[in-house]
Amino acid sequence: MSMNNSPNVFLDTNANRFQVNIINESRDNNEASQEDVGSDPPHYEETSFTDEAHNKLRISYRPGKRELYDNFLQRGEKTEASLHPYDTHNKMYYLQTFGHNTMDPVPKIDYYRNTGSVSGNKLNRPSLLEIHEQLAKNIAVSTSSVERVANGESTAGDETTASKEEENKTGLVKFGWVKGVLVRCMLNIWGVMLFIRLSWIVGQAGIGLGVIIILLATMVTSITGLSTSAIATNGFVRGGGAYYLISRSLGPEFGGSIGLIFAFANAVAVAMYVVGFAETVVELLKESDTIMVDESNDIRIIGTITVVCLLGISVAGMEWEAKAQVILLVVLLIAIANFFIGTVIPTNNEKKARGFFNYQASIFAENFGPDFRGGEGFFSVFAIFFPAATGILAGANISGDLKDPQGAIPKGTMLAILITTVAYIGVAICAASCVVRDATGNINDTVVSGMSCNGSSACNLGYDFSRCRNQPCDYGLMNNFQVMSMVSGFGPLITAGIFSATLSSALASLVSAPKVFQALCKDNVYKGLHFFAKGYGKNNEPIRGYVLTFVIAMAFILIAELNTIAPIISNFFLASYALINFSCFHASYAKSPGWRPAFRYYNMWVSLFGALLCCGVMFVINWWAALITYAIELFLYIYVTYKKPEVNWGSSTQALYYINALDSALALTAVEDHVKNFRPQCIVLTGAPMIRPALLDITHTFTKNNGLCICCEVYTGPRKLCVKEMNSGMAKKQAWLTKNKRKAFYAAVAADSFRDGVKSLLQASGLGRMKPNTLVIGFKKDWRNAAASQVENYVGVIHDAFDFELGMIIVRISQGFDITQVLQVQEELEKLEQERLALEATIKENDFEEEKSGICGFFRKARKLNISKHETKKESTINTIQSMHMGEFNQKLLESSTQFKKKQGKGTIDIWWLFDDGGLTILIPYILTIRKKWKNCKLRIFTGGKANRIEEEKLVMASLLSKFRIKFADINIICDINMKPNKESWKFFEEMIEPYRLHESCKDITTAEKLKQETPWKITDAELEAFKEKSYRQVRLNELLQEHSRAANLIVLSLPVARKGVVSDYLYMAWLEILSKNLPPTLMVRGNHKNVLTFYS
Repeated sequence: MSMNNSPNVFLDTNANRFQVNIINESRDNNEASQEDVGSDPPHYEETSFTDEAHNKLRISYRPGKRELYDNFLQRGEKTEASLHPYDTHNKMYYLQTFGHNTMDPVPKIDYYRNTGSVSGNKLNRPSLLEIHEQLAKNIAVSTSSVERVANGESTAGDETTASKEEENKTGLVKFGWVKGVLVRCMLNIWGVMLFIRLSWIVGQAGIGLGVIIILLATMVTSITGLSTSAIATNGFVRGGGAYYLISRSLGPEFGGSIGLIFAFANAVAVAMYVVGFAETVVELLKESDTIMVDESNDIRIIGTITVVCLLGISVAGMEWEAKAQVILLVVLLIAIANFFIGTVIPTNNEKKARGFFNYQASIFAENFGPDFRGGEGFFSVFAIFFPAATGILAGANISGDLKDPQGAIPKGTMLAILITTVAYIGVAICAASCVVRDATGNINDTVVSGMSCNGSSACNLGYDFSRCRNQPCDYGLMNNFQVMSMVSGFGPLITAGIFSATLSSALASLVSAPKVFQALCKDNVYKGLHFFAKGYGKNNEPIRGYVLTFVIAMAFILIAELNTIAPIISNFFLASYALINFSCFHASYAKSPGWRPAFRYYNMWVSLFGALLCCGVMFVINWWAALITYAIELFLYIYVTYKKPEVNWGSSTQALYYINALDSALALTAVEDHVKNFRPQCIVLTGAPMIRPALLDITHTFTKNNGLCICCEVYTGPRKLCVKEMNSGMAKKQAWLTKNKRKAFYAAVAADSFRDGVKSLLQASGLGRMKPNTLVIGFKKDWRNAAASQVENYVGVIHDAFDFELGMIIVRISQGFDITQVLQVQEELEKLEQERLALEATIKENDFEEEKSGICGFFRKARKLNISKHETKKESTINTIQSMHMGEFNQKLLESSTQFKKKQGKGTIDIWWLFDDGGLTILIPYILTIRKKWKNCKLRIFTGGKANRIEEEKLVMASLLSKFRIKFADINIICDINMKPNKESWKFFEEMIEPYRLHESCKDITTAEKLKQETPWKITDAELEAFKEKSYRQVRLNELLQEHSRAANLIVLSLPVARKGVVSDYLYMAWLEILSKNLPPTLMVRGNHKNVLTFYS
């Protein structure tokens, strides 16, 4: 339906359904807005937004209007065709959308940014209230207001933040998918293993199993790569790599635990790679006999120098580090190409003696099957190879430095896995097709004529290496780690490749560790590490993190016990892979609408399989290292969970909480209620929960971990103000409950009256079977001074609770529940304390300044003297105010508000079970006694009975309680409940109700009827006479309570019920007042007269 405000719009049968007219602020274009009555039926033309050839939007014209629009375009005036949908700075931005002027802005990405976004400024769209109120009241919007909203201008604070971000972004270095991800991943995956261990692996496992080992490792990394790609494309990715991906998916508990060990693993990996480089250099020095001190110390010296150089490159900036990586990749590619070229260069006698015969089918066939030696097996060989396949997160770890992380991470990571896998398989097959497993290296070990070869390929090629069966040889795939150097066209290039592989991996780890650690520290998951969150320079470089990584790497280089730590590091990486896979599975399983990855080539069950595979590989590599990894991760997980960092990242864990809760709630609806499963589910009329904490505390005591508790507040007054106040306070009050560890919900309603609001809450609160069955309210202590309408509402709430068949609990304590005055005083004192601290800080700053000589020093002293005087005056004012407030401060009220938080000492809970209400009166105190704070209190039972049957009544009650399995300390049968109260007590009751009596019997009929109409809430003489016995009982019960239960910790008492429409509100309030007056904390309880206890199993 069109929503044009024009009066003729509904007469126009040709109005296009989605007409968009331009509002020109400079001149009124009547021609463009005229309707053509009586023209052809509307023509719907398909509109395309993908035609970029003309770089403008197509317009669906009305029939007969195309010429008019063409002329409009030729005159050079702006139309929809030249108006970009995001052009919010144009004067003609305001459109007559769907036929009327509106403040509604068009969809724009800046409205969806986070406040701290570094990729653009967050803009604030008009609130629903602004738009709703403007339309409802039909008030014209001022030009400045409209322009501010339409242009998306934010608050002053936002503008400051945005300007700072723009300032920081100047000269920012960002990388594409090739230099940022592909190059780094390839360099990190290709390690020393490629050059010095791959030949040994294929020699042990053979070509067949060797390829399977490579593919198995690739399967783990490929599944992880797919999961990484899915998570990385599900929204904007910031810096932090694996930590960022896991924490935003699974929450801070998993992210914080894995982030710390992942950063540590990268830091130690720097030492591992550098030691690998240093060992190669020391081997070269050894060959040339130029050892400086000894082998171990030379490794330490060269390692230290290397780490310092790498640190210098990293600190110089990401741009220099990226250039170094490209150079290293070129060297590495040349070294690999050099190997493949060497396999086709004709061999010589020396190389043949060492087992290299170029490509031979016989060698391929001989090396195809496995030949495990030295206690090695498939899994042990796999454990040795697998670290060579890691490094796939090198690109993701610098996600904050990528131009487009969402596009770069999937593309670069998956392509790097493919290229490196092909290279590994190619090198393995080529080496195993050219080189035999064992060779002596002696050129004289040739085949003698008449010798039987027994299928040996080397023998068929003219060499006899048979003695390698009985004694160890130095050459061949199984014995020589330098096979690639021997096979290559130019040996030193392989050495250069080893240097390149080690240094590039060390450099990548040296960059990754601080970046991940900085992201972890910025999130303040571990508050003690926030020092390392600070960044420097245009790229926000984590200099402090670099220094820390350098210190860790240096420590492990100097320790030089890397063989022990290496398996743990591999397991740390695998734990990260496992959690990334699990994150992808978990996010898919939670079915959150927010899980919409742009990368579609993943499967949740494949990700789960990948996570389990990673866990299995951890144990295959080293079982004790896997256990250590799990123990550390569990410890960190428990620590972060205990600390509960104040972050909300919309993790899949939160989504799963919702799904589980929803499923459980739905499943619960199919479960029929049973008396054995009854639990108090309470609506507590606390108002704001912090206003009446004692009322919440006593209710929370018997609902915590046992039943539902909803703190409710009713807003009355002008609806607009009430709704605004209610909406603004919802999150704050629920947060207060969470902060104070109250397992309760907060709900609020806006209503015309208190009673109407409570009635809405009683009917609508809860979900399925989790609906309230008990209403808890505080006793209205000021009922005698309150307006008649307030008393009517209060008593009406009790009637409504009974109408809806809810149980009722009225709680009374001596000081009352409302501590608003205390909170106001505390707030004022806090403000004054802040002012005092600010003043002290100002004085302190002045004290630290160095005084100048001469006249400047004189004026400085004078200024300081003035400040000191001001401070003295301010302090005296503060002291006066504090003393004044402390005089007004009701200490008893404050103590009373916290009385149910304290542990109750040895004492009693006295239960006056006078009327059978289904058992709620006895169930509530029983639940209290199983709580830690009340466990030392014993139950004493008081009930009515006949004087001549006291013992029989006791036995009956004891038998009943025993069947209910409720322990009690004593049973008292009260025989004189129905006796008249003493004169003083009754006189007090009469004086209390005197102001609310009508006394119609003392007046003539006309006057009496008139008074009844004017004050229908007053107590009539007839009513008082009719309920005189019941009034006697309430007064008498108070006397008995004073006599028997004055020293009890808590009294639980059967609540009297007033017949609706018969007992007046003031008489009922007088009953409650006299019944609970001058007593310890009292709960007046009345169940809904349905069983809540049973003695059946």
